[in-house]
Amino acid sequence: MAVATDTRSGKVRLDMPVNYLKGVGPARAEMLRRLGIVTARDLLYHIPHRYEDASTISPIASLEPGMDGTIIGKVISKGIIPTRKGLRIFQAVLQDDSGMIEASWPGQPFLDRSIEKGDMMLLTGSVRFFHGRQLQPREYIQLGKDDADVKGGKVLAVYPATEGLSFKMIRGIIDAHLDALLPLVNEYLPPDILLEAGVPPLREAIRMVHRPKTLAEGAQGRARLAFEELLFVHILHRRANALKRQRRTGIAFQNRRQLTSALKNVLPFTLTNAQTVAVREIVADMASDRKMHRLLQGDVGSGKTIVALFAALLAMENGYQAAIMAPTELLAEQHVRTFTKLLEPLGIEPVLLTGSLSTRERKAAAEKLAGSDPVLVVGTHALVQEGAVFGHLGFVTIDEQHRFGVEQRAAISAKGESPDVLLMSATPIPRSLALTVYGDLDVSTLDERPAGRQPVTTVMRPESARERVLQFVARETEKGRQAYVVYPVIEESEKTDLKAATTMYEQLSAGPFAGRVVALIHGRVPADERETIMRAFRDGKIDVLVSTTVIEVGIDVQNATVMLVEHPERFGLSQLHQLRGRVGRGAEASYCILLGDVGEEAYRRLRIFVDTDDGFEIARADLRLRGMGNLFGEEQSGEATFKIADPVRDEDLNVKARVAAEAMLERDPDLSTKANAGVRKVLSGRYSRALDLFRVG
Repeated sequence: MAVATDTRSGKVRLDMPVNYLKGVGPARAEMLRRLGIVTARDLLYHIPHRYEDASTISPIASLEPGMDGTIIGKVISKGIIPTRKGLRIFQAVLQDDSGMIEASWPGQPFLDRSIEKGDMMLLTGSVRFFHGRQLQPREYIQLGKDDADVKGGKVLAVYPATEGLSFKMIRGIIDAHLDALLPLVNEYLPPDILLEAGVPPLREAIRMVHRPKTLAEGAQGRARLAFEELLFVHILHRRANALKRQRRTGIAFQNRRQLTSALKNVLPFTLTNAQTVAVREIVADMASDRKMHRLLQGDVGSGKTIVALFAALLAMENGYQAAIMAPTELLAEQHVRTFTKLLEPLGIEPVLLTGSLSTRERKAAAEKLAGSDPVLVVGTHALVQEGAVFGHLGFVTIDEQHRFGVEQRAAISAKGESPDVLLMSATPIPRSLALTVYGDLDVSTLDERPAGRQPVTTVMRPESARERVLQFVARETEKGRQAYVVYPVIEESEKTDLKAATTMYEQLSAGPFAGRVVALIHGRVPADERETIMRAFRDGKIDVLVSTTVIEVGIDVQNATVMLVEHPERFGLSQLHQLRGRVGRGAEASYCILLGDVGEEAYRRLRIFVDTDDGFEIARADLRLRGMGNLFGEEQSGEATFKIADPVRDEDLNVKARVAAEAMLERDPDLSTKANAGVRKVLSGRYSRALDLFRVG
């Protein structure tokens, strides 16, 4: 078989440019480059994104309309059939020992030049009834005049392709050179790691993905390649974190169990198991002499704020100040009200610091911060401004951390004596995935709902039910309850037929909610005006709040019992879950209503949301459906984090990779031993930061 060779030495190399491969040439090499394929090694790692299962051959006579099937037959007649609409269809009749069937390729008359009478062909596709049984091939392979090599059928790889270069062409290039390139592939993962993960060696895995004997074998080969990607990312993250922790000497807090135990005794509820575990993890981290850098993530209403309060009190009982930074003044005020009620028996009065305080109030708060006495301060970005000077800051919590820029997060951390930092996020991500996404952080997860939290009744209603739905919302407001009505856009557009917040605000105010107090809020409303409207809604002065998703992350309004979302198909599942979290916070029954006619695919997606209130399951489904997007970005310069692995789909594999990375680095922190030399070499070649992260000494 013709193979790629170094034109100077005559040797085959994996780093050889693909234009040296027979059958490629400059034009195809440019097309392959668009797919990220520059070298022969890149070609081996161009993995099929799916397979056609042609491994089971069916007798032609057994095929029935509605079935999917794979056949091998001889072309006994062929021709081009024109249609009245100008479409030209290539048709061929194939025969095996059991019978005959017509195969049809609409819009592909050119096949008449390459498929000949007497050819043996393998076809796989769906069967329909059209003037008799007809096979519509998704795949076909010309077998020449002899079918002996594929009597048993085969699994056909379907590759990511590009304009001018079909997946069949790519399949042909890879297949032509695979036998010559595979012997050059050397294993670099230690045998015990492969055995523990249950994945095949590299050379066999690459053979499996390109020439699988079965679908299961293709999946097994892909699992090995996905595992190594996940493993490398975990190794890099953990090594980066270890180096970071080595450099950051922190405060070694003592668990005195004074204020923390006092809070536990006065809480009007019992902590969930998840909250208890998170508190223990945070206390252990704060008790070490290294600066804490931890993420506390949990679903809406999982009780993150109380966990943060325990951590703040640990700092205070050690004589330090604690700061909690919230993204909005409303949320900061809400935290202060909650803390004031809980901490009154302990004789602690939290301090509020926001931009809208009067000069006198800001001065009083600044004096308390500048002192050395333990204090709990809750504020907004005002905490990072020059006027906020801390005398003895030891602990910082950043609530809804994604709402703050990196500079703001760094600024609050720099205010004290290397304070421990706790980030909080209400965007639930499965723990194993969070450990990958936030690899440079330690992660604590709250995946339980506190006892007594009201479930929210969630339903979908068609457009024909609009009047009944709006009447229901009106009845809730007549009972003294409040409601949100959410739209995907602010204003109407000629390009879409979406209902818009501004237009519907006018219609709802004059129609079904006439006589009620209705307000409008969206992203173009000035920030101070939005805060005023949200305060009025919180205080019960507004009955119905018409909004876009600016209320996705907001304050607790315990009297709000209805969340009505129009055009729900325009929202992600996690976004809908955040909106649903705005209601169900009080003692009354609450409802989330999705209103509008949606397509079949959107209906199936929204059913996932309707059928579960588990934010972690919804996040999984959302990520599976929408893909990873830019969730990970490009952590390493010049190399996308994942090409093959999907930490959502490969969640079990991700856990194995994390465990393997921990074991490897525990035995060999610098990957300097002979056993890990291959891993170190691959890391330094694939990820430009690896050499910095694994420098010795």
